[in-house]
Amino acid sequence: MFSRKIAIDLGTVNSLVYVMGEGVVLSEPTVVALSEEDDKILAIGIAARDMLGKTPQNIVSVKPVKYGVIADYLTTESLLRYFINKVVGRTRFIKPDVLLSVPAGATSVESRAVLDAVYAAGAKNAYLMPEPLAAAIGTGLPIAEPSGNMVVNIGGGTSEIAIVSLYGIVAHGSVKIAGNNLDESIIQYVKREYNLIIGDMTAERVKIRIGSAFPVDNDMSLEVKGRDSITGFPRTITLTTNEVVKCIRSNLNQIALGIKDVLEKTPPELSSDIIDKGIVLCGGTALLKNLDKYLTDYVGVPVHVADDPLQCVVKGLGIALENLNLFKKSLK
Repeated sequence: MFSRKIAIDLGTVNSLVYVMGEGVVLSEPTVVALSEEDDKILAIGIAARDMLGKTPQNIVSVKPVKYGVIADYLTTESLLRYFINKVVGRTRFIKPDVLLSVPAGATSVESRAVLDAVYAAGAKNAYLMPEPLAAAIGTGLPIAEPSGNMVVNIGGGTSEIAIVSLYGIVAHGSVKIAGNNLDESIIQYVKREYNLIIGDMTAERVKIRIGSAFPVDNDMSLEVKGRDSITGFPRTITLTTNEVVKCIRSNLNQIALGIKDVLEKTPPELSSDIIDKGIVLCGGTALLKNLDKYLTDYVGVPVHVADDPLQCVVKGLGIALENLNLFKKSLK
């Protein structure tokens, strides 16, 4: 009887689970709802996400992963156990083998914490793979060849940038600016300009519905509801795309500077490959309208969005899981 093999993309905002032979079987928010009185877990994933900003004082919704690494060990362990139990089953005779993604720049202590958490959650064997390498595999880049492939994975907490060649990372960089920071910039802009307080989920909806990295001619608008910071009463305003462009510009500049820094560290031979092939964008924030055009304009190298940016990392982990011997040198 063989062990089940699963791969987990443990993200700051969302986590995805891949089961060998079945594909991606689970996608849930990386959120846990706890009772403050006894630290008892009340909800995990979608149910906990729906509680954000709506709970009484004795219940708190926690995001246990920050900037791609564990911020709350016990809560992360419970989250991983929930994922494993959901896809493998609570009653199992053989523990599963688990492959997880971690930021390329994760320290040995941070990596150890992830491994300890997944072993405690019920894994038989656990492996770690650098996130940008998994993303490069998942996007279908020819990483086995001696040529440069550049991937930029912009998630919720971090933007991971890497040059990949011959199954390994040649140069990498990480910027702690990503989707969550864009949401926060929208919240601060609305508060400053309209004296209106809005929540994280409202800001995310604004970003998804009308957000753009470049000014647009056909300006879209969206009604936004929140609490007036002066009167305390509920109020509705209308935000436009070009307002969102203005308030998130500084964050996008920092991501672009991170890409520029990695390009400066790249060997010249690989730089010429990247000019020919371009840069591949993946991660949830890659879906921001016109982000590829903005980065192309800033960096001077063609930037393309991957076919399925949300699942690039977990699909790459799945391919690595099915070819463990091939990728063994790339695992931690």
